[in-house]
Amino acid sequence: MHEKMVRIGPMASPEFPLDRRAFLTGLGAASLCPALPASVMAQTRIALTLQTRAERISLRPDQADASVWSIGGPELRFKRGDMLDVSLANGEPGPVALSWRGIDGGAAAEPLASRPPLAAGATETFALHLRHAGTFLCDAGLLGDGGARPSRGRALIAAESSPISVDRDEVLLIEEWRLKSDGSALAPGLDPENSKLFHTINGKTSLDISARVNDRLRLRFINAGHRTVVAVKIENLELRVMAIDGQPAEPFPARNGALVLPPGGRTDIFVDVTGAAGTSSSILLHDGKEARSIGRLIVTDAQPTRSTPQRPAPPLPSNGLPTQLDLKSAQRFELPLAGLQAGWVAPTKLSTTDPLAFRAGRTVVLALTNPGARPNVFHLHGHHFRLLDRLDDGWKPFWLDTLAIEPGQTQRIAFLAEHAGRYLIESVATDWAAPRLLRWYSVA
Repeated sequence: MHEKMVRIGPMASPEFPLDRRAFLTGLGAASLCPALPASVMAQTRIALTLQTRAERISLRPDQADASVWSIGGPELRFKRGDMLDVSLANGEPGPVALSWRGIDGGAAAEPLASRPPLAAGATETFALHLRHAGTFLCDAGLLGDGGARPSRGRALIAAESSPISVDRDEVLLIEEWRLKSDGSALAPGLDPENSKLFHTINGKTSLDISARVNDRLRLRFINAGHRTVVAVKIENLELRVMAIDGQPAEPFPARNGALVLPPGGRTDIFVDVTGAAGTSSSILLHDGKEARSIGRLIVTDAQPTRSTPQRPAPPLPSNGLPTQLDLKSAQRFELPLAGLQAGWVAPTKLSTTDPLAFRAGRTVVLALTNPGARPNVFHLHGHHFRLLDRLDDGWKPFWLDTLAIEPGQTQRIAFLAEHAGRYLIESVATDWAAPRLLRWYSVA
């Protein structure tokens, strides 16, 4: 993609040579690999018990612990094809709605559109089919705007059916916080005046990852923040993008060496550790205003895993999304991201709106226009989409479920409406005080 360079304030720097459009999209060329036969998907039923609850976490060493909402339960690592029998208990004083970013076709678990909010003190059960391998995000913040405290998300991993040749597989979950002067954490949807923004990685202000010479690491970066688009890079190392928003891509080097992650976005990378023993590389995060270190990748003195680096990795196995989309006979919709006057509502008002009706088996094209003054983050539940070229005569060769759209810009996306049910569409400006707005669609 050849785009005009526009800076975001002081963002461009020798360490982070990113322009505005690269910061918002941050995606290079990729292509999907052949479909994996459905016969390899062995289904296992797994009972999973989760609870939303209050938690206190240490965010600043010189301040009291902050109160947040979290999702308690075991590590969320499974395999492609697993069926989760989820039991969710609400330990919060108000209703909650748990969403599963990146899980295609999970109509039985879809919050608000298919399942009502879970009342305080109540428990519900539902099934969640992990039909795809990938990196996903379990999020309890759908009803959290303007609350007494922010909520935390959790990574959910579905491993590929066949082993992937890496030495380490690590989740790097990035969270953003707005802290007031007394150390309390501010929920999104509130005025952030007199608060300070900062980020943590896996709940820490700084995280060290150790590796041996010639190790190959799979790092699953997740932006679990509420409003901010971030960029991440690891100094002096090439980041090979392997998957975006949970869907495999033809491997390619990260543009400008950096990953750009909108809120809710996920990118899997492979890193081959080529530094000498005893050296380290800073993990840098840019929030649109400045870059800072949030961790290090440290090369240990231990015996190298192998004498020479591995050959370039092949693509990850496909999840079987369609290789072609029929744009000529597609259902087409204009969808301005213009707030309440364009049919968008607060999550508590969703039942008062009419859905967008999509026909099962048809391609759907949505024209997304952002008339606002700030970038807008669009998220589609239930399906992944292609980002169409400007002339609507093709698409970028990767799949997404989340897209940041610049002010005044129109982007067109296309997807195959293959999963019957009711699903959400989310829209939120990249402003801490901006409300999260919803619409919903049906596939029948």
